[in-house]
Amino acid sequence: SVRECAVARLIMWDLMTLDGFVEGPNRDISFHLDVWGEELERLSIEQGRSAGGLMFGRITYELMANYWPNESGEVADFMNALPKYVFSRTLTHSDWRNTQLFNDDLPATAARLKRDSAKDIFIFGSADLCAGLIPHGLIDEFRIGICPILLGSGTPLFKPGEERIK
Repeated sequence: SVRECAVARLIMWDLMTLDGFVEGPNRDISFHLDVWGEELERLSIEQGRSAGGLMFGRITYELMANYWPNESGEVADFMNALPKYVFSRTLTHSDWRNTQLFNDDLPATAARLKRDSAKDIFIFGSADLCAGLIPHGLIDEFRIGICPILLGSGTPLFKPGEERIK
């Protein structure tokens, strides 16, 4: 069948400052509030409707799990309902609905999740997780919202590497 040949795409979506940071010092993401509004909310809803799952590293997952289960509205509805795939060496359980934890081989597990998903999987935030997936060519699309802000320091979206990756 057609589905047997299809593989879901893994799509990274993140907000990044003009100087390339996804968070400031001490993991500060307050700059998100400077750009959040109707347009970004519409985009979030469109992406959420097209998603078959969400993939997170531990730090982003903990931020999301501490926020979304207590929220309501269209964005909260899809955030809470979608399957969540979390990669962590330390987490052993989750109270957030529809969450699976993985601590094994990141590239092989991510590739399997892509094969098993009927719809695209989105990575929100999770710069360290992305850094572990990029060298293996597992991220199919990068969607980056550029925030007209200079932070000066923080966590870069793309980590320095020794090789050029196209």
